[in-house]
Amino acid sequence: MTVRKIMKAKEKHDVVTVKPDDDVSSAAAVLAKHRIGAVIVTADGAGVDGILSERDIVRALGTSGPGCLSNKVRELMTSSVIGCGMDDTANSVMERMSEGRFRHMPVMEDGRLAGVISIGDVVKTRIQEIQNENAALTGMIANTW
Repeated sequence: MTVRKIMKAKEKHDVVTVKPDDDVSSAAAVLAKHRIGAVIVTADGAGVDGILSERDIVRALGTSGPGCLSNKVRELMTSSVIGCGMDDTANSVMERMSEGRFRHMPVMEDGRLAGVISIGDVVKTRIQEIQNENAALTGMIANTW
């Protein structure tokens, strides 16, 4: 299973982004509005400058208090972002997400932001793949008796 297939299976393909100079409070409103856990930070809409997650905001609230909501996104975002390509496998993406302890990954194609996948997207696709394999094996066994 490739990232391309995961992207095709997703219900929503829109990439929700914010700009590095947006206030954290407006980014939090975007997260709430779209009911998502992270947004891609991009100045130009094509590249990835960073990613801002709910966790980033909660950690800042815990250490700095509510004043951090007036900070710029660039001050809280994770700027060292690990992404993937359309032809990467679901297993390699799951491994990178698990090792890095993050739940969202930008998908790049031809040097441009093409989408975002979450660990939930990957797990859902992997479960479907295992169910299909199980059904095929069950059918093969049933046909040999």
